[in-house]
Amino acid sequence: MQTYFTSDTHFGHQGILSSRMQKPRPFASIEEHDEALIAAWNNRVRPDDEIWHLGDFAYNASAAYCRAVFARLNGRKRLVWGNHDASRTKGLPWYDQHERAEPVVEGRRLVLSHYAQRTWNHLHKGALHLYGHSHGSLPGCGRSLDVGVDCWDWRPVRLAEILEAMTVDAARAASPVVVAALAAAA
Repeated sequence: MQTYFTSDTHFGHQGILSSRMQKPRPFASIEEHDEALIAAWNNRVRPDDEIWHLGDFAYNASAAYCRAVFARLNGRKRLVWGNHDASRTKGLPWYDQHERAEPVVEGRRLVLSHYAQRTWNHLHKGALHLYGHSHGSLPGCGRSLDVGVDCWDWRPVRLAEILEAMTVDAARAASPVVVAALAAAA
């Protein structure tokens, strides 16, 4: 079993393609968008894998559409609520749901939230913070990183990839303490 992370899929959200968005998504239609995200998800996540979705699963989509998309997605799906996760999303058969979660994955303590935080529980004990919401507009900061689809070619991501990106971010910020800690963890 592998564990994956993702956020901000925004299934059914036509507005996510609009030029009014800070970073409009490069799809000709919301149908093309949704099919591309479903394919990217299922190309990585197997039925027995675990996937944490850090909020904003869908927006402006009917409950029936949300159920149909959810049923097509592989994995044991866990939800951390986002600002657009209304009853149509919360009513889906998630394995579990959280306002915020602190799982241990591959021996690493994580703090999962829809929103980026400047500080989080166990930060000084090596916990990593994963978030969404910002659609790639916030740079990573060593041990905190956006796992939204906008940042990862529309696909879920594994912890090893996250650690690699965090190491690059820490090196860019010239933080030798964080670089050494992440390198030791990888």
